[in-house]
Amino acid sequence: MNNRYLAAGFRNTWLLGACVTLVIAAGQARASGDESTPPKPNCPKGQVWDSKTRKCALQTSQATSDEDRTDYAYRLAKDGRYEEALSLLDTLKNPDTAKALNYRGYATRKLGRTDEGIGYYLKSVALDPNYAQVREYLGEAYVIKGRIDLAQEQLVKIKALCSTTCEEYEDLADAIAAAPQT
Repeated sequence: MNNRYLAAGFRNTWLLGACVTLVIAAGQARASGDESTPPKPNCPKGQVWDSKTRKCALQTSQATSDEDRTDYAYRLAKDGRYEEALSLLDTLKNPDTAKALNYRGYATRKLGRTDEGIGYYLKSVALDPNYAQVREYLGEAYVIKGRIDLAQEQLVKIKALCSTTCEEYEDLADAIAAAPQT
């Protein structure tokens, strides 16, 4: 067999292997929950991603929608920029949506203000009882407070909403399992 054909066959095999590896890695990233972080660029401090113009805009711009502000606040919080997330949520025209209250609860809980976070989560649940993510975060806050019984209640409700295979159920179940046993 010609060496040129052997080299081409090796190259094709290597490319196929590389493609398979990328597909597997992408699937693992999705399975680990990376898809929950909004896929938006990381804007400089004081700016927010505007999905309409597809670029960063000043937080003070009235053209950026509450939905974009809310989603970007979550992105900031997931990046550990909790104070910035809260400041951005303060700019919402309507801060009393289930999503905005959930993200406010998340940022305050991550800042160590767990009781305040629980208050926001409970308001979010009141607005949308079928919002699995807020129930997960509420359950995690209860775990922090040592209220495993209340966390278990949220786990049961999440199971009814999206089964035991959704990310929210799995994450809260893991948090409960990792909690110190009393």
